[in-house]
Amino acid sequence: MDETLEWIQKWYHAQCNEDWEHTFGVKIDTVDNPGWWVEIDLAETELERFVLEEPLHKNSEEDWYFIKVEDSKFTASGDPSKLIVLLKRFREIVEAEAQKNHQEV
Repeated sequence: MDETLEWIQKWYHAQCNEDWEHTFGVKIDTVDNPGWWVEIDLAETELERFVLEEPLHKNSEEDWYFIKVEDSKFTASGDPSKLIVLLKRFREIVEAEAQKNHQEV
């Protein structure tokens, strides 16, 4: 079993401070391409000022995804098989930034 979802739960819970969760959060939705849309608020987190734009990863009309971090939001979308890919990429970004800043995730 992939532990990515468990990790996302822990990350979300770590952000909750009786304030953050009232304004910000994690959204996972579907799009009509078909595919997934993931939006994770980074405001008031360690990644608040982090910016990243990866090129569109497209092997075919049925095999694609993109990742972007700007304006204190991680946004990602991908084909129906890419939800875990999108969430894993978020985890990689968080862990890489924490390692650069010598922080624990």
